[in-house]
Order: sequence, then C-alpha cells, then structure tokens
Amino acid sequence: MSSKSENHPDHGTDAPVSSTAANLFDLRSVIALLFGVYGIVLLVMGIVSGNDPENLAKTGGTNLNLDTGIGMLVIGALFVLWVYLRPLKLAAPEQQD
Repeated sequence: MSSKSENHPDHGTDAPVSSTAANLFDLRSVIALLFGVYGIVLLVMGIVSGNDPENLAKTGGTNLNLDTGIGMLVIGALFVLWVYLRPLKLAAPEQQD
C-alpha cells in the first residue's frame, strides 16, 4: 500500500519553501509589526492623556507618548518599505543527479 507522499513529491521535507511564507516570517516583518502595534498604543495614549499637566511636567512640557508613538510608526513603516523594496531571495534548490 502506497502512502500519499509517494504520489505527491511536493509534500514532505523536500517541499520547496513558499516565498509568501518566507516573507511573512521574515524578521523585518515581525519587527515592523511590533513597532506598529506599540506605536499605535503610544499614539493613542498620547492623544488621550496629552493635555494632562502632571504628565507634561514630568517630561519637560512635551507629549512624550505622542512623539514616541509617531516615531515608532515611522520606523515600522520604514521596515515595511524595506521588506517590499528588498524582498528575500530564496536559494534555488540544487539539482539532484
């Protein structure tokens, strides 16, 4: 009795890596996602508590949450741009003799 993997050589350990999966789990994508999520959280916190005189006194009169959130969103966008401008190039599988 033959197994399904014998009928479909693309399944198993010798299957080629999907370029979509490789780009999705690219470290740059993960870092961009983290910067984006934390940037949104800080941006919302900066908008919500931006006029609180107690927080402004602690930071010298600047809304640090808002400024940092915007900065983190810009850095996250730069990482996304980097992923799209220079995508991963998968190594070609070696020819079997």
